Amino acid sequence: MYTISNKLKTFSIALIILGLLGVGYGFMTSHKSFEEVETMLAEETAHHGGGHAVATEAHVVADDSDHSDNSHQANTHDATADVEHHVDDHAKHVEHVQHQIANRPWSALYVAAFFFFMIALGVLAFYAIQYASQAGWSPVLFRVMEGITAYVLPGGLIVLAIAVASGTIGHYNIFIWMDPDVVAHDKLLQGKSGWLSLGWFAVRGLIFIAGWSLYRHFSRKFSIANDTATDNSNFKKAFRISAAFLVFFIYTESIMSWDWIMSVDPHWFSTLFGWYVFAGMAVSGITVIAFISLYLKSRGHLEIVNDSHIHDLAKFMFGFSIFWAYLWFSQFMLIWYANIPEEVTYFITRIEDYNGLFFGMLVLNFVFPFLVLMNSDYKRIPWFVVMAGIIILIGHYIDVYVMIMPATVGDRWSFGIPEISSVMLFAGLFLFIVFTALTKAPLVVKRNPFLKESEHFHY
Repeated sequence: MYTISNKLKTFSIALIILGLLGVGYGFMTSHKSFEEVETMLAEETAHHGGGHAVATEAHVVADDSDHSDNSHQANTHDATADVEHHVDDHAKHVEHVQHQIANRPWSALYVAAFFFFMIALGVLAFYAIQYASQAGWSPVLFRVMEGITAYVLPGGLIVLAIAVASGTIGHYNIFIWMDPDVVAHDKLLQGKSGWLSLGWFAVRGLIFIAGWSLYRHFSRKFSIANDTATDNSNFKKAFRISAAFLVFFIYTESIMSWDWIMSVDPHWFSTLFGWYVFAGMAVSGITVIAFISLYLKSRGHLEIVNDSHIHDLAKFMFGFSIFWAYLWFSQFMLIWYANIPEEVTYFITRIEDYNGLFFGMLVLNFVFPFLVLMNSDYKRIPWFVVMAGIIILIGHYIDVYVMIMPATVGDRWSFGIPEISSVMLFAGLFLFIVFTALTKAPLVVKRNPFLKESEHFHY
């Protein structure tokens, strides 16, 4: 039986504590007054050579003094109206920026929460695929996958809780469609209000999480029971529920992607989006399987995991990276070429305000793993797989970041304490839950019909 080391336990708890402190600091410093934001914007305007418009207005008003009294009164009235309109627009702009700044800690928390949750959900789907396809190479890795999927239930509930809290405790910090005032003035959102309502959103999320968690519970139960069974009935049960779960997963993962990610831009939609999100969660999940397997093997566990198993994990990392890039290009190219205003705005915003991140993640998620993992021999070298995996995980965190932040904070984004502390918080929680789950059962399954094939697997 595996026992979590005191160092790893202490490290994960330290990450959680430091993350909580940083998240708290991010929330405390995000509530700026109207005057503070106004001063900040004035400094930015001055830095970029602003103030010309105000001087021009004063010059125009001064010139009006040379006209007749009637003309002077009319022009003064027009100038006053223009100034009032300018002041009103200025106030709205300041309030908008004020809201964007307040959104940042919520969004940073949500991005990190979803990122670690999608790793666990991606592993759950990969685990079900292994059972349903009766794969012969992977049974020695099943307990690692089961440990990672222990995060599905708490991780999913946390993501849903942050989403709901942002529209109740917060001020509609992530999902603008949760704001009844916005919906009242938006015909498109009114048309979607039957689906995009806070109550129905929460109910759907609970249904998704319950379905995923029930599959994880019963598949894990059958897996452990099969260790001491005298026949293969538990394996057959796991096979059946895995096949059924994959049908459920295809539908619920797509809807979850629409609800939890795509609806931050409620006017935009893409029919490829569910597959796009799945590709990211699959490659991230498989990468973490490789990381934890290599870690356990380096600590004297999982001796039967050989370089061929690592090679196959790296091969899936390579394949899903290409699949993700294919979906990224398909989604981008079709929408950009069609140039429909409601659709192309999504990419224009990201190219203008997130240019380096938007195209940089293409290098991190496709170009780098494609070049590094193309060679079959490199897939067998642990440090090479770890290096590629770190880049892949960073790239897919940025992918989630770019999907969320433009709709919530606009051009007021940056990487700082809110983002770093949120990652630390959920990384610590993920490590603690996963490695605690690994202590609950032997690290290698017993009596699996394909165990011998997996033990002697060589590619």
